[in-house]
Amino acid sequence: MSKAQVIHKLGPPEAMQWEDWVVPDPAAGEVRLRHTAIGVNYADTYHRGGISHPWPVPPCPVVIGFEGVGVVEGVGEGVSEFKKGDRVAYGIPPLGSYSEVRNYPADKLLHLPDGLDDREVAALLMKGMTAQYLLHRTYKVQPGDTILVHAAAGGMGLILCQWAKALGATIVGTVSTREKAEAARAAGCDYPVVRSQESFVAKVKEVTDGEGVAVVYEAIGKDTLQDSLDCLRLMGVCAAYGHVSGPPDPIDIIQDLGRRGSLFITRPAIMHYLAKRDDLEWAARDLFKAIADGILDSNITREYALKDAVQAHVAIESGSTLGAMVLIP
Repeated sequence: MSKAQVIHKLGPPEAMQWEDWVVPDPAAGEVRLRHTAIGVNYADTYHRGGISHPWPVPPCPVVIGFEGVGVVEGVGEGVSEFKKGDRVAYGIPPLGSYSEVRNYPADKLLHLPDGLDDREVAALLMKGMTAQYLLHRTYKVQPGDTILVHAAAGGMGLILCQWAKALGATIVGTVSTREKAEAARAAGCDYPVVRSQESFVAKVKEVTDGEGVAVVYEAIGKDTLQDSLDCLRLMGVCAAYGHVSGPPDPIDIIQDLGRRGSLFITRPAIMHYLAKRDDLEWAARDLFKAIADGILDSNITREYALKDAVQAHVAIESGSTLGAMVLIP
């Protein structure tokens, strides 16, 4: 019998209970895998608390989590591309990664290249594939671009800074503390701004001689969105991929976008960008190469045993964490 963090009633971190979890034989098109490392994402706290964003939460009892690395233990009917013993990884739903063993759809599973560390990939996969499409598809960052990255010392922010720097961008990044400013700077952020002490709009105008940034990667939401729009150059792009401060106020197409300079705003979501198998493999291939080339560091600052996932959620919701965290079964 395997164990998992089972939720019988959605709620606070303590809603997760470490208990036995029955995993049936894999159905047709599924792979059974045993986890070796599990990624922790802020979206996990949404799912645990009952917010079906960015993906719906199945009825309770439920196991959350959508990012993991493991070894194949068995395959269901019709699965030919994976076999027992393969090292594999995934970074999109169905939910269920907070478990020792699970079944997962083969058409969303990825082979893990030799030489990559399980924990590093678990910490990077979902966030790294998100960064890949944000930087290469939502807005294709070019050498010489100046960009704005919010929450630049968070798990996503550090990846965006590292990768954008390798692409030749100049980066303004917002953070909440001096300590986080130094972490962002070490990841390639040229101008870290502590939001409580300095205006990031003023910093952007200073750095760009008043022109504005090509793109803002907006992860905060309600508290920053309007100021983020003020940071954009003519026809700039606001990629609003997160909202940790809450959903932003409605956008007025004429006032907020038209009169500010024919701006673009989009809500890029991983389930749309990686809906096709070819796009999933493209994002993963780029990410795995960036890891192997040393462009990206996993930035793992905390590891918890899977049985202690409650502690991980308390930490991530406190806002005190730097970088990424992983769970180890």
